[in-house]
Amino acid sequence: MELQAALAAHRLIAVVRGRDADAAMRTVLTLAEEGVELIEISLTGTDAVSVRARARAALGPARPLGAAAVLTADDAHAAQDAGADFLVTPALGEAVSAAWDLSLPVLAGVFTPTEIVAARSLGATALKVFPAAQAGGPAYLKALRGPFPYEPLVPVGGVDEDAARAYLAAGATAVGVGSPLVGDPADGVRLTALRDRARAFHAAVGEAVQ
Repeated sequence: MELQAALAAHRLIAVVRGRDADAAMRTVLTLAEEGVELIEISLTGTDAVSVRARARAALGPARPLGAAAVLTADDAHAAQDAGADFLVTPALGEAVSAAWDLSLPVLAGVFTPTEIVAARSLGATALKVFPAAQAGGPAYLKALRGPFPYEPLVPVGGVDEDAARAYLAAGATAVGVGSPLVGDPADGVRLTALRDRARAFHAAVGEAVQ
C-alpha cells in the first residue's frame, strides 16, 4: 500500500489494543463501519496476531490494516503473515529494517530531530512522533516543521479531538489515536460510545483541514 498517501488522504489512524481478543475484533469492525480507513492493531493486545488475521478475513484485502508495537524482525514477519499492510514501531530498531526487507511500509517511532534523520536513513515511510504529548505537543511538531518541512509526521500519544485539530493545523500529516478514540470497547463494552467518538474525530479532522 501507499502509506504516505493514505495518511495524507485520511488524516486519522486508529490504534486498537485490548485484553479481550473478541472485543478487540468487534472494535476493529465498528471503526471500519464508521469509516475509519486506517486501523492498526497493537501487538501488546491479547492474541493480537489472531485478531489481525480475523480482521483481514472479515474486511477483505482492500482495507488497510497495520500492526503496531512492532519491535523485532520476528514481530514484523508474524505481522505480515497475519495480513498486515503496514507496520508501526514505537522506536527505531530492527523492525524498521525488517519492514524494508519485507517491502512493507513502516511508520517508525521518533522523538528527536536526530531520530528523524536516522529513521529516514533506515527506510521509514513515515514518522510517528511519540509520545507526542510528552514531546511538547503541537508546538513541538510545528517547530519540527522548520528543518523538516516535507517529512510525513504523525503525532501519537495523548491525542484527543482538540489536540487532533491543533496537530493538523501545526502541520501534521495525520494523527494516531488510541484510547481517546477507542476507549474501552477493546476490553469488552460500549460500542455505541465508540461510534459516537469515531464520528466526533472525523468531524475534528475534517474541521482541521478545511
